[in-house]
Amino acid sequence: MGLVLGGALSVQFGSAVAALLFPRTGVAGAVTLRLTISAALLLVVCRPRLRGHDRSAWLAAGAFGLALAGMNSLFYQAIERIPLGPAVTLEVLGPLALSVFSARRPASWGWAGLALAGVVLLGQGGFDRLNPAGVAFAFGAGAMWAAYIVLSARVGDRFPGVDGLALALTLAALVTLPLGILDGGAALLDPSVLTLGAALAVLASGLPYTLELLALRRIPTATFAVLMSLGPAVATLAGWLVLRQALTLLECAAIVLVIAASIGAVRVNVAAARRPERR
Repeated sequence: MGLVLGGALSVQFGSAVAALLFPRTGVAGAVTLRLTISAALLLVVCRPRLRGHDRSAWLAAGAFGLALAGMNSLFYQAIERIPLGPAVTLEVLGPLALSVFSARRPASWGWAGLALAGVVLLGQGGFDRLNPAGVAFAFGAGAMWAAYIVLSARVGDRFPGVDGLALALTLAALVTLPLGILDGGAALLDPSVLTLGAALAVLASGLPYTLELLALRRIPTATFAVLMSLGPAVATLAGWLVLRQALTLLECAAIVLVIAASIGAVRVNVAAARRPERR
């Protein structure tokens, strides 16, 4: 749990740093900086082995890399248009849905209904105020996040250490590089931009992905998925402290409902996991 919470703090404050980069590099440029620098750092530190992996391992790493590229690109498009807290609240519905479908228990569907009520309440504040495109990008990022969780566990099983993560990040960086260069141009080579990009890479990619990969070797995938739902609270705090993004009471209540639903889903999954042991 400590690994998951540490990763959540790192990635959400990293997202706030990314928003500071958007005016200078564009969204795609910020994504490219984050993924390219974090991939380079991991390749230097880990020096992953390229031999000794079968076809299924390479396919898992490739799919993981595409999920990383999609998740980062869609999420950054979202936070350019809507505040960080609501963006993460909508995004976290992907992992929550994964948990519900994994548990297959009536109580899980009840918690999913509570999360849906939170989304409806968030809409009462006006999705038009949030920007419809931003909302759609956040939902898309949530779907990619669910895929990331499943594929991260598979890659962790097939590669030693964080070798699989380093290789997947490299592919994600290569996929986003052309659009990033078109969007950011020469600004990507500015020393101040590179400094912020390095901070972004460590906070939002290298550190949290490593912590999450290690966590997934210790806890079930479904439990991990809903523990990550504490992200909306951390994101709201980061948006307020770093970006001065204030939310209405209605929006805060919606975020609390989604977090409560995730905590309830965690309890259902833990109870389901322990029941066979008692037999």
